[in-house]
Amino acid sequence: MYILFSPSEGKKLGGEHPFFSSESLLFPELYNKRLPLLNEYNHLISNAALDALQNLTGIKKEAEIVKYQHDLFSSPTMPSLERYDGVAYDYLELASLSAQEKEYLYKHTIVFSNLFGPILGGDKIPAYKFKQGSTLNTTATEKVYKKEFSSSLDALLENELVLDLRAGFYEKFYTLDQKFITMKFLKGGKSVSHWAKAYRGKVLKTLSKVQPKDEDELRNISYEGLKFLESVPYKKKGTMLIYEVL
Repeated sequence: MYILFSPSEGKKLGGEHPFFSSESLLFPELYNKRLPLLNEYNHLISNAALDALQNLTGIKKEAEIVKYQHDLFSSPTMPSLERYDGVAYDYLELASLSAQEKEYLYKHTIVFSNLFGPILGGDKIPAYKFKQGSTLNTTATEKVYKKEFSSSLDALLENELVLDLRAGFYEKFYTLDQKFITMKFLKGGKSVSHWAKAYRGKVLKTLSKVQPKDEDELRNISYEGLKFLESVPYKKKGTMLIYEVL
């Protein structure tokens, strides 16, 4: 099983692991496709004017931007699921999980980073700040990653149980072309927007413990604070499981 997941605008600083390399990330054979983007970000974060840095990072205060003005290739790293710091990751509560549960998520979660592209939850990355929807000069990273990585993702996910928990924006990085499951959360009959991140985090936490082997097991999981309502067809090949927030 693979779970497709979104990153977070917030990032923890620091790290306890060595620098990353061409072998550090998912699809090392495609590292040369990531490298121009990483090099361009590295150049901009250290050399761009303040207004360009504000657009690149989404941070207004120069004193906060300075915290991210370091070389990507010589900065300490941590697993991506530890690096990200936002609502979904707050509710994931990664630090509360057992070593075995963490390892499951490190191997079975694919996070779609705005800068690094598709990476595993356990892939170790440095701190960075690259706002969703920003470009590197005129390059939209989601277009590059979709073009260069889709066939490899297709091959990896073929014949796998896939749960797509990404926010809508991250579908721009990769379009699933096989059977998959996604989820929708309702409150009072209306779709939950911002707080959907929290429920995605809760779902990911539960999956680390249950570790479903097939679609039936996945469909039959009970999640704290959620009530299953129904499943409906979604897009061409997907199934959407709909839950009521209690």
